Amino acid sequence: MSTFPRHGGARRRLSSRTVGTLLSLALLASCSVLQRQPPVPVEDRGAVPGAPAAPASAASAPVPAPPGTLERGHARWVPSSFAELPGWGQDRVAELWPALRLSCGTNGSAALAEGWATVCAQSRQFFPADDQQARQWLEQRFKVYRIESPEGDPAGLVTGYFEPLVDASRKPTRIRKVALYGTPGDLGQRKPYWTRQELDTLPAAQAGLKGREIAYVEDPLDALVLQVQGSGRLRVVEPDGSVRLQRLAFAGHNDQPYRSVGRWLIDQGELLAGEASWPAIKDWMKRNPRRINEALWQNPRTVFFREEPLPDPALGPKGAQGVPLTPGRSIAVDPLSVPYGTPVWLDATEPLSNKPLQRLVMAQDTGGAIVGAVRADYFWGWGDEAEAQAGRMKQPLRAWALWPK
Repeated sequence: MSTFPRHGGARRRLSSRTVGTLLSLALLASCSVLQRQPPVPVEDRGAVPGAPAAPASAASAPVPAPPGTLERGHARWVPSSFAELPGWGQDRVAELWPALRLSCGTNGSAALAEGWATVCAQSRQFFPADDQQARQWLEQRFKVYRIESPEGDPAGLVTGYFEPLVDASRKPTRIRKVALYGTPGDLGQRKPYWTRQELDTLPAAQAGLKGREIAYVEDPLDALVLQVQGSGRLRVVEPDGSVRLQRLAFAGHNDQPYRSVGRWLIDQGELLAGEASWPAIKDWMKRNPRRINEALWQNPRTVFFREEPLPDPALGPKGAQGVPLTPGRSIAVDPLSVPYGTPVWLDATEPLSNKPLQRLVMAQDTGGAIVGAVRADYFWGWGDEAEAQAGRMKQPLRAWALWPK
């Protein structure tokens, strides 16, 4: 996730929506068919600390578009083939089906486009016995397009995001003193609302938060991660001692601008631009405990939450398409380049192992920094491994779109 705010989507965007993605944490929409608005605002999620939100367009003259090329707003789709997809025969492509069916169940984006009604109906009746059968089904029904910039550049960037999982308690304790708040009762009476620093220090500002505490966490950075992502999971200790897994969803913010803590650390000379990943930011704060508030107050925006049930722990938060995200099979995209609900083949590498990341995913989310043609934010899921992968992900990318014949 070499990324950040994500109030939207996963995720929202969690968009519901990019990360991409959360990590750089503190750092840190569709085609001609109906575009569903993200459930919550998406800001800089997916931003790479110290870098532009999107790669700059090449200054060279555009490459002429081949016959059959489709124009998609911020991108062009060039006719290709399954044979061109690196690693197509190795992906466990049958794993895509749950995410594909979720996208087909919506009323927005690709699911409304010509040809999709038949494909979606067939996908609900088809249960692939293995990956080879799934590949054959896709090859019979889809055409392949290489995604390029309008100038003909196929090179891009993939970042990563995740859903934070944080331990919490209903009441403040000796170690858990940082409150997560629901929407203040006077939020609509003051525009803009109090800043983060004012909410932390001024009694008049704190009055609107009284009685709005949802839960308490140990680390102010955990609270920031949840706010940047816009959603997350809480492992809550209830007053009776029982433990409940609960989803925390975006409910609003204080109408203040988002500013990147990672960017501030770079400007202060505390981190180099190439070092400003979320793990590096966390490490700096651990080494500088007396400056944590100084750093956090550089971002005046505060996010407020609401609790939601977690009926299926195997599914992530809802993305901008309005469907739950699937770990390893959902991405955030620029919907002016790739409509929500489009299957996309990724050719990249994993950040920690540098192993090939070549797999079929569904475009189901977006983020404020996810702009351009070959640009994706990869949803890793939740937990320590997802955080580690997302926090370091900033990989070169090539991508192909699948579209009904």
